[in-house]
Amino acid sequence: MRLVGPNGEQVGIVRVEDALRLAEEANLDLVEVAPMAKPPVAKLMDFGKFKYEAAMKAREARKNQVNTVIKEIKLRPKIDPHDYGTKKGHVERFLKAGDKVKVTIMFRGREQSRPELGRRLLERLADDIAELGYVESAPKQDGRNMIMVIGPTKKKAEAKAEQRRARDRSAAEATHDASADAPAPVEESAAPAAE
Repeated sequence: MRLVGPNGEQVGIVRVEDALRLAEEANLDLVEVAPMAKPPVAKLMDFGKFKYEAAMKAREARKNQVNTVIKEIKLRPKIDPHDYGTKKGHVERFLKAGDKVKVTIMFRGREQSRPELGRRLLERLADDIAELGYVESAPKQDGRNMIMVIGPTKKKAEAKAEQRRARDRSAAEATHDASADAPAPVEESAAPAAE
C-alpha cells in the first residue's frame, strides 16, 4: 500500500505489516483513505481527531447553508389602492430580507372571465419593485388563481449581513449619542480651596 505520513509527506509503497508497525511507533492510527486506488492509499493520523474535524466542517457547512424561503402574498383583481400599497410594502420587505415571493391573484365569480386584470396588476407590481427583485416565473393562470414568482436581486446571506451592519451602526450611533449627552466630568483644581 502507498503510505502517507501524518504531515502529508509521501512515505512510499510499503507492506501492510510495516505500515501498522510505523503507526504503532508513532502512536497514530492507520486509516485507508483511497481503497479503490492501485495500490490502496493509507495515511497515518489520529482517527478521533480526524472524525472530530470532519464533523466540525459538516456543521460549519450546514450553518452557512442558506434556506430558500418562499413567502406568499394574495391579492384580488379589484384591490383598493391603499391595500395595494400595503401588500407592495410586504413584498418589498420580503425581497429585502432575501426571500422569494409568490404573488397570487384570486379570481372569484365573473372575475374569472377577465384574467387580463390580474395580469396587469402583476405587471404593475413587478414594475414597482424592479430594483429589489426580478420576475422569476411569468404570470400564469392556475385554475381560479394567477401566480407569479419574484426572486430577490440580493442573496439571503447578503441581505442578512446588510441588516446586521445597519443594526450595528445604529447601536454604535446610539452609544455615541448617549456619551455626547452625558455631562462632561468636572475637573478638580490643583490649588487648595481657601477656607
